[in-house]
Amino acid sequence: MEIRITRLSKDFASEGKRIHALAKVDLTIPANQIFTLLGPSGCGKTTLLRCIVGLEAPDEGEITIGGEVVWSGARGVFVPPEKRGLGMVFQTYAIWPHMTVFENVAYPLQARKRPREEIRRMVMRTLERVQLVGFENRPATKLSGGQQQRVALARALAAEPKVILFDEPLSNLDAKLREETRKELRRFLTELKITAVYVTHDRVEALSLSDAIAVMKDGRIVEIGDPHKIYFDSDHRFVADFIGRANLIDGRVAAQEGAHTRVDSVIGPIACQLRPQLVAGSPVAVCIRPEFIRVAARAQDTEGGANRFRGRLESLVFVGEAYEGEIRVGDQRLIARIHPAAALVEGVEVEFAVEPEHCLALSH
Repeated sequence: MEIRITRLSKDFASEGKRIHALAKVDLTIPANQIFTLLGPSGCGKTTLLRCIVGLEAPDEGEITIGGEVVWSGARGVFVPPEKRGLGMVFQTYAIWPHMTVFENVAYPLQARKRPREEIRRMVMRTLERVQLVGFENRPATKLSGGQQQRVALARALAAEPKVILFDEPLSNLDAKLREETRKELRRFLTELKITAVYVTHDRVEALSLSDAIAVMKDGRIVEIGDPHKIYFDSDHRFVADFIGRANLIDGRVAAQEGAHTRVDSVIGPIACQLRPQLVAGSPVAVCIRPEFIRVAARAQDTEGGANRFRGRLESLVFVGEAYEGEIRVGDQRLIARIHPAAALVEGVEVEFAVEPEHCLALSH
């Protein structure tokens, strides 16, 4: 079921000031995809989610779900949350402590006055989907954090909604459980083939879960794309910096040369991915991910790279699967992911190279 947002605005008053939580947002969320709203705290992503579900009333604009207008300022339309046919999973789970697992999952169906046998059939089918069969008579709050999260998911899915919305649902889980739950959630939502709208500030969640990502800042959509596009080929400096560790090197476009855009930077000339829309002389930041910097102690180890530089290895920290090194080139510091078997020590001069396809020139 497609969701269409048109010119949606929402302001809040705080300490005598008007805060623009949403600033004329236009957005189409395709049917049957996992669509993530990603951004820092205060960017408007949760406000947008709450407007979609009906827990927040916008100031202007329009929201359409599956072709039905559920909110319109101009037309005076407001469909209450319980009639929008949506499922919602909150950050805090919102599990009722006095109920069993079965009772928690059954509650939305009971509120809709479904027949008793139908409720039992739908609850047990949903518990099977989330691998909680056998837990139905347990007090919900006696379960582990991951199991409680699955109870919240089952409750949202029991009524078979066409759209399900998630408000940072994994933030209360520890790192290992969060990783496992992400995989389960991705598999589960893909199999169900329903529209899922997921809010998070965690880039790993966004990249691993999503079919598409909308990055938000200051109440606006900055960029939309699939995870690969957002990470490797973003159009905005803010997005490139927010979505992952990034070295941003200031410079100016020197020329468009064949298959590359050449940038004169503070560390020297850099051949980048071709960006023909950038004109000579325009200021840019060259984005280079740490994992794409090839570091060696000897010059011949980096031969063949179009972009070769020298610098001083100022720090070297072991992080398990790799070393994280900090290289100084003049006044510029660069972070590099270095193979754990590399025979390097802090303080040495090193050669490093980066392929042009891994250098992205971003306009300011």
